[in-house]
Amino acid sequence: MPPPKIGIALGSGVARGWAHIGVLRRLEKEGIKPDVVCGTSIGALVGGLYLADELDLLERWARDLGKSSMFRFLDLRLSGGGLISGKKLYRLIDDAVGGVKIESLPVPFAAITTELGTGHEIWLRQGQLTSAINASYALPGLFSPQNIDDRWLIDGALTNPVPVSVCRALGARLVIAVNLNADVFGMTSVGEETGTSDIAPDLNNGGLLSGVSSPLNLLKHRFFDKTGTAPSIFGVMMSSLNIVQDRLSRSRLAGDPPDVTIAPRLAHRGLLEFDKADEMIKEGENAVERALPFLHHALTVLS
Repeated sequence: MPPPKIGIALGSGVARGWAHIGVLRRLEKEGIKPDVVCGTSIGALVGGLYLADELDLLERWARDLGKSSMFRFLDLRLSGGGLISGKKLYRLIDDAVGGVKIESLPVPFAAITTELGTGHEIWLRQGQLTSAINASYALPGLFSPQNIDDRWLIDGALTNPVPVSVCRALGARLVIAVNLNADVFGMTSVGEETGTSDIAPDLNNGGLLSGVSSPLNLLKHRFFDKTGTAPSIFGVMMSSLNIVQDRLSRSRLAGDPPDVTIAPRLAHRGLLEFDKADEMIKEGENAVERALPFLHHALTVLS
């Protein structure tokens, strides 16, 4: 029999998604290459750039990020459907894969999003790769919804955080799930301990703000700063996402379990700790190492 068609479902998890890079690296080292790739949110970002042969570029960029660097790409605004327009981040991704269409990728790929008007789970399988990635990580209230084919789309984590079902629908016989939220029960860290006032988006188009004299500065401090021991508004939003991803992942994976689960141990890392790429990539590699006996057994059974 021919070897089984392998699908990899790259789950959502904001900054924890850097672990996907280590997972893909370690699988390739083992000689395991996916025949189908599906990603939600940051899983769509990593999976899409991987198939576009730009994983090296993404890894260098991730490893070079400091505590404030990521947020310099986030452009705050006071109108529209999200606090951040996302144009700077869009241009950054588009510089790497601009012009690449999903249908031109070497294997089938789907970016998972959610339709704002209906709550339907939407699989983006054709069109511009940058647009699909941008829609998949459009976190409600933070990033603006993306209009694709006359539908307003938001983060796929709200409907399918670990897209095992999509891999199966696209023909994968052996599905590997990378669940970034497998160990986060009871953990609500969003990285606020790093000092959100130091990483808030640029409001004046020229460096991080100092002082609190202007209305925009007041908004920034109200949104990003803790009040004593109470979390910030942004912290509450991100912790809520953490809870949704955890609960929804449990439900979806119970109903449609993967053949092999790779579960990086990242609960101690907040959703905003983009500057911890070195550690998260390494943990992605370690998670594959722990899963290898199960993966090889599954390959044996299905071959």
